[in-house]
Parts: sequence; C-alpha cells; structure tokens
Amino acid sequence: MGVLAESLARIKPSPTIAVTDLARKLKAEGRDIIGLGAGEPDFDTPDFVKEAAIEAIRRGDTKYTAVDGTPALKNAIVRKFARENGLDYKASEISVANGGKQVLYNAFVATLNPGDEVVIPAPYWVSYPDMVLLAGGKPVFVTCPEQTGFKLRAEDLDEAITPRTKWVLLNSPSNPTGTAYSADELKVICDVLRRHPHVWVMTDDIYEHLVYGEFEFNTVVQVAPELRDRTLTINGVSKAYAMTGWRIGYAGGPEALIKGMAKVQSQSTSNPSSISQAAAAAALEGPQQFLSAWRLAFQERRDLVVERLNEARGLRCHKPDGAFYVYPSCAGTIGKRMPDGSVIGSSEDFARYLLEDAGVAVVHGSAFGLDPFFRISYATSKEVLQEACTRIIQACDRLSD
Repeated sequence: MGVLAESLARIKPSPTIAVTDLARKLKAEGRDIIGLGAGEPDFDTPDFVKEAAIEAIRRGDTKYTAVDGTPALKNAIVRKFARENGLDYKASEISVANGGKQVLYNAFVATLNPGDEVVIPAPYWVSYPDMVLLAGGKPVFVTCPEQTGFKLRAEDLDEAITPRTKWVLLNSPSNPTGTAYSADELKVICDVLRRHPHVWVMTDDIYEHLVYGEFEFNTVVQVAPELRDRTLTINGVSKAYAMTGWRIGYAGGPEALIKGMAKVQSQSTSNPSSISQAAAAAALEGPQQFLSAWRLAFQERRDLVVERLNEARGLRCHKPDGAFYVYPSCAGTIGKRMPDGSVIGSSEDFARYLLEDAGVAVVHGSAFGLDPFFRISYATSKEVLQEACTRIIQACDRLSD
C-alpha cells in the first residue's frame, strides 16, 4: 500500500501480543487453551491504589498534567529511587510516560541519529530492536548463550562497541529469560563501559521487585555511580504492582536527556492519564508488604515450572533468578516427528505444535533472538501451570524419531 512509510517494512508486530491474541481467539471459538504468552501478573491491583485513583477522580484531578508527569508523582519517584536504590535524582531528572515502553521509545527517538548503534544482548524483549529501527538506529545483537546463564560477557560487549555505538541496553531481571545480574556481574560490565565514554547505558529495571531466593537486585548507577551522567534508569509500576493496564512507566536520567524525551512526548501522546499518575504515586508511597507475598508466590510457580519442564523429553529448563518467565531449550525436539508425521524444524514449529496438539500457548524463541528456545510466562496460578506442564510433557512424549 503506497501510503505506508518505508520504515514499517523494517519492523514486525509484537509476537507476544500475537500469541496472546491468538489464544484469546481460540478460547472464544470454544477451544480449551492455556495461555502462557502474556507478561502480565495475574494478581489484582492493590485496593489502596484503586482507592487513590477513585479519590483523584472525586477531587477533580481529571485535567491535563505536565507533559512528562505531575510533581506529586515525580517526587514519589525521586523518593523511591533514594529509598530502594540509593540513587539521588531531582524531579527535573525524572520522566513519566505511558508505560515503560514509551519511556524507551522516547529515549531512542530523542537520541538516535541515522546509523547510530544500540547494543542489545540476545535473547531480548521483542520490542527493543523494532523501537531502535523506528528511531533510525541500528540494533547490534550480542548472543548470550545458555551456558553463561544468558548473561552478557564483558569481552563480548567490548567487541560489539564501535565509534557509532550510542547505547548499551541492559534488562535485569530479563524478559524473556529471567536472568538477573548480581552487583559483581554488573561491575564487570561497567568496567567495559568506563573505557568507552561515548557510550550511554539504558537499564530496564521493570522486574526489579521480582527476584527470588537470596538474590539481591542492583542497578547500574548503584554499582558504578560515575556512570550516572550517561545512564537512563527505567522502571514502572506495571509488573511489581500489577498495574499493566494503568500504563505508567518512569525513568531517571540526566536533565538534558529528560527534557529531550519530554519534547518527543509533547508531540506524540502528551501527558499520561492524570488518574493513573495518582494511582502510581500511591503505589510507590503506600504499604509495600504485599510485594513479599507476591514474590513468594512467583518463586513457588517458578520452581514448579522448572521442575516439571525438566521432566519433559527433549526439553531443558534453566532456573532463573527473577521476573516471571522461563526460557526452556527445545533443542531435543528438533527433527522429531509430530503425530501427523510432519517434522519439527524450529522453535516456531514446536510452539505451533504445543498450541494445536496440547492447547498451550507459548512464544517461540526466534521472536527473542536466540533459538531453539521458547518462553513461558508463569504469571498464573499453580493449578493452571500444573495442567499446562502436564500437557507439554505429554505432547513431548507423542513425538517420535
């Protein structure tokens, strides 16, 4: 169609959204489908957050706000960064947008010139590369194999950096693998970045509160304060507070960058919902004890899924430190025959087989840049996960040589 921009040819629709939509469609048609594609907590938004939103409506906070966030929310974010991360930001160094996704997009549009490179560890969240491409940049992928726990190695990062590198993007805990970097592991990465002063760091910390066992969350500026003036620290309320539909993401960073991002937002969406901002401020400032209970529930689900999937013939599942995803290898199923006689040749074939044969919707690994794997979200009940894993195990048993 001649009216569409050429840039659209460089990107693709979100595979995770596509899987979720397909699962919904099949359910609506009467199929018994278990959807494990969506990265969305199954818990409800806490009542005190809802009440803050209702009160905002009642007192008339229903008008336009400042383009990139109300003073009340920005100050709540400043206090959050200080309280939980030991980071010292001013309100003028805070950006608020319609979800973490818009924060990322604004940053890329505000900073990338044609041909500028963004180093992205693979596997990666599906939207990172496409946002870079839409902003005119060039994604540079660095493979992080299963043998390293899907973690970026310092030597690989060093080799990927060129004079055109503008950003290195880190996501810990990670979507899709759940991999999280310890303070010591981050320090090694930061040692590389110190040697390349032209490179900025974008750290996506959206799963900060979802870490398990004895693991302690750290972010880049915590372990390398000298990188503060070239780091954008991104977070949001979607995952930790079960507020995906409220659409509030935020970031702390150098004031000039924050102003540039606000300029982009002023000519696209303008301010996020005033009601959602009031709710987000309440989430950050209110009681936090429930986070521990949710974290324990997610940890139990992780342990269940990892144990059960490792029982399946042809699958191998790494145990992650955070988020609510596992990223199992399906290498052992490649070349096997399905009951209809066709051969599994890729993770996409395997994911399609699980959907059609077992009624389980997962996302194939090629969407995340590392194969042959697939992603499961365990942000659902243990009962549903037990049934899903049983179906997957049985589906693997039906494969033949």
